[in-house]
Order: sequence, then structure tokens, then C-alpha cells
Amino acid sequence: MIVSSYQDLIWQMVMTFPMYAILGFLNWRLYAELHLYNHWIGILIYFVLAGLYLYQISVIWNVNKEHLRKPISETEKYSFKQVAILDFAYFVTFGSELAVISMLPQFFSDTFKLGLKEAGLVGSSFAIFNFVFRPGGGWLSDKFGRKKILIWVLAGVAVGFLAMSQINASWPVWLAVAVTISCAAFVNAGCGAVFAMVPLVKKNMTGQISGMVGAYGNIGGTVFLTVFSFVSPSAFFATIGVATLVCFICSFFLKNPGEETMVQVNVKEKMAIDM
Repeated sequence: MIVSSYQDLIWQMVMTFPMYAILGFLNWRLYAELHLYNHWIGILIYFVLAGLYLYQISVIWNVNKEHLRKPISETEKYSFKQVAILDFAYFVTFGSELAVISMLPQFFSDTFKLGLKEAGLVGSSFAIFNFVFRPGGGWLSDKFGRKKILIWVLAGVAVGFLAMSQINASWPVWLAVAVTISCAAFVNAGCGAVFAMVPLVKKNMTGQISGMVGAYGNIGGTVFLTVFSFVSPSAFFATIGVATLVCFICSFFLKNPGEETMVQVNVKEKMAIDM
């Protein structure tokens, strides 16, 4: 991925590391906890992952070293910080969706003593409306502003998960379901809002940026499910809520794509006048 500064080059190298780190962690669980293969194979896989990461770093450097030695026009510049924040936003939105869908039926079954069929039906409420909420997040972004909508939906996700962390057996089931669906609405709208911004970071690298953002969604799912294996459901929901709150704060540092486009247009107009 072509970057605009040496600082962004370092950012890209750092942001690539978690993709290999999460594979290393899964490798550890497979051989140390599940004993699917012996530890020598596990160690071999660590070396393979380390080699792949170092190779990826060398590719990043080779692709960018000549590019960064030349002057870069204002219209070609973009901040990799934008990509990193969108990575984090998809980490907490799609990542939390993957994790919660996996544990929600069991949570409702244990908390409200529901049968498997009822618990599965209630648990599916988190994902069943995503065909409405996800494109809805993109539509709202187009209509009211991408940065503004992303900030609002991240706030909703944080509040939703913090509310879910308070669910217990004393709650009426209907209220717990209502809170769950409300949280799901913001989570899925957040997925749409993130990808509403992705193409406007750097249009000629939309595919590469989309791939990286999408990968962070899967990293988020793995990380949150790992957290769930060590803590109670209440702490699990609270962890996602706090992570989303941090992402909410980070989202204020995003550049509004509309404003960035206007700057580029003004630069082009100035260059035309100077010529």
C-alpha cells in the first residue's frame, strides 16, 4: 500500500503486525489448549508466521522507498491514520458482531433458563436485521455526513454494550431482547458507516484499504471471543463497550471526506490558475 510519509510507513508496518499476531495466538490455542498437534509443529508455525511478517515488511518498504524519495503532490497525499481509525472502528463493530452472535444464545439460555430453540431464536435477534441496519448506516452516511454518522453510531454501540453488560435474570426477557436489538442496530449501522468512508480515503487504493479494514473485523471477533473465554458475559459486554468508547474518541480525529475533497479541488484550481 503506497503511503505519503515515512511516519505513515511506520504506521502501516505496525498495523500489519496484529494480523500475524492473531494467527500466532490461534496457533497457541490449537496446540497448547486443544492439543490438535504437538508443540514442535506449533513452533514451526510461529517461525513461518514470523517469516511471512518480515517478508510483508520488506514488501511494504520496497513498494514505498522510491515513492517517498520523490516530492508528493498535495492531491496524492492521504493520512494512514485514517485507515488505522477505520480498522479500529470495524474491529469494534463487525468484530463484536461476530463474537456476540457466537455466544448470545448460550447467554440467554443460562440467564433466563430458556430452551435451546427459544434461546437460539432470541440470540439470532442480534443479526437478523443486519440486511436493514447495515445498508441503513451507509445511507445515513451519504445523507447526513460520513464522519458525523460514524461518531454517532459508535456512541450508540458503546452505550448499547454497556447496557447489555447490566442484563441479568431479574430483567424481563422482552426488555433484554429490546436492548439487544437496539445495540445490534447500532453495531450493523456502524459496519455500513465504516465502509461508507473507506472508498474516500484514497480512491485508487480502495481495494487494499477495504481488505485491511475487513481483516480487522475478523481480528476483533477473535479477540473478543478470547476475552469471553476468560471473563463473565457481563464483563465481556463491558469490555466491548469500553473498547468502542475508545474508538469513539479516536473517530473525532478522522478527516471528513467531503472537506478533504474540497481541499484537493482547491489545490487543483490553484495549480490551474498558476499555470
